[in-house]
Amino acid sequence: MKYTVIVILVLIVLYAFYKTYQRVHIDKGLDVLIKEGAVILDVRTPAEYEDGHIATSVNIPLSKLRTAFVSLDTGKTYITCCSHGLRSVKAVEILKERGFRRVYNGGPWTELDLCTRPAKKP
Repeated sequence: MKYTVIVILVLIVLYAFYKTYQRVHIDKGLDVLIKEGAVILDVRTPAEYEDGHIATSVNIPLSKLRTAFVSLDTGKTYITCCSHGLRSVKAVEILKERGFRRVYNGGPWTELDLCTRPAKKP
């Protein structure tokens, strides 16, 4: 019983660290960038993408981004997203290494999707 409680507490602490890490690394002002025409780049696998995605997003899996980046315009603004927010951080790094200047981490696609929806009127 004592070990079960310890394991549960460790899992809760790890989850809290993960959520904090995620919040710190997700860029701010994404809703404005989306309204200004930023391209949402979903870096999940095609199978993950087919299970659900942002309607206007472009899917280039992270595993192919190192070569497929040539099809992207360095002059455009990109917001990366994935399932939990970790691959999107790596995608930002890859694109910046290849000369992209306006690249932002959008974190999990499900949360970024909320920025793409029209605001509800009171």
